[in-house]
Amino acid sequence: MAVKISDRMRNVQTPVIPVVQDLIKDNPGTISLGQGVVNYPPPKQVLQAVNYFKRSSELHKYQYVEGVANLRDKIATKLECENAANLTGRSIVVTAGSNMGFLNAVLAIADPGDEFILVKPYFFNHQMAITMFGCNTVTVDANANNQPVIGDIAQAISHKTRAVVTVSPNNPSGAVYSEALLRGVSRLCCENGLYHISDEAYEYFVYDDCVHYSPCAFDDAKENTIGLFSFSKSYGFASWRIGYMVIPQALSESIRKIQDTNLICPPVVSQLAAVKALDIGREYCKSHIFKLEEVRAGIDDQLLQLGDQIRVPKTEGAFYFLINVDTSMTSMQLVTRLIQEFGVAVIPGSTFGLNNEICTVRIAYAALNKDSVMEAISRLVRGIRCIT
Repeated sequence: MAVKISDRMRNVQTPVIPVVQDLIKDNPGTISLGQGVVNYPPPKQVLQAVNYFKRSSELHKYQYVEGVANLRDKIATKLECENAANLTGRSIVVTAGSNMGFLNAVLAIADPGDEFILVKPYFFNHQMAITMFGCNTVTVDANANNQPVIGDIAQAISHKTRAVVTVSPNNPSGAVYSEALLRGVSRLCCENGLYHISDEAYEYFVYDDCVHYSPCAFDDAKENTIGLFSFSKSYGFASWRIGYMVIPQALSESIRKIQDTNLICPPVVSQLAAVKALDIGREYCKSHIFKLEEVRAGIDDQLLQLGDQIRVPKTEGAFYFLINVDTSMTSMQLVTRLIQEFGVAVIPGSTFGLNNEICTVRIAYAALNKDSVMEAISRLVRGIRCIT
């Protein structure tokens, strides 16, 4: 008799990054504009933390489930100074990356059959997590510039809705949401007894005098706001798996249960490294972001060569372009041909919830040096020109 596989997991979409990586492996010489990571390492000072960790026998034991006190204190200072967050009535929980923070949030606030509202294009891991826990995703379309529409979100709310999720600066579109728009989402959540889950992993990656606003700053929505943050992008910590969440104290007991069962405690060596990163502060990121601005401008110039073959919605943050391509191919068909015939990899828009009536692909430009990125974009432009 055959053993059973979880129906919930059958319904979860296959992660697209490994699929694209397999295509790249089969086509040597491909330059990848796929994965959303930065090309710079953590600050050198974090190695001091690693050496300290190695010398301390106590630190090799389990530590506090919500994170070591020193790190949480420094995070609190950062949130108050940079994000204008009033932490009265709130808790800080250190997590193994902001993806874990999202998993914690879903488990803490929802039961099977409950609903979460995601704005398309959404971050695919959010949709996957919701499905894994037997909950349902309700999607609403963004406008032509990938901005949420408050009225559409309001119409999507039902008695089963538990949260509205926003990602700003946005993955995959690069859009940045205004303070007024985020206040509108928070107000809607408060009026309907919902949580506003705000994913802010790209908070430092804003361009052209654009400003990032954190819903954690909205005092009148403290009981309804869950903020998710990450060290992965800003400090080059992707593989260290360290982030944090800001939650209403009412959720503390539930989050503690989840985290103790799933993790026991966040990786201590990564927490010590994060302390060092916060000692240095966002200035470490600024010089790298200036370099990304140059790359971003160069990509913009090259994409202009394609004229009406593509449409490039406005981007002001993160390190992505989400382009619409004038072709009858699906986004995955286009991605496959670009890899096999032109040696450049991008990510299909279908994985972000976009249907294939419009072929859309995401370009990630932070993982490589400038010369490699520009060579990849040259191949992309040539590929789109030839096969669409």
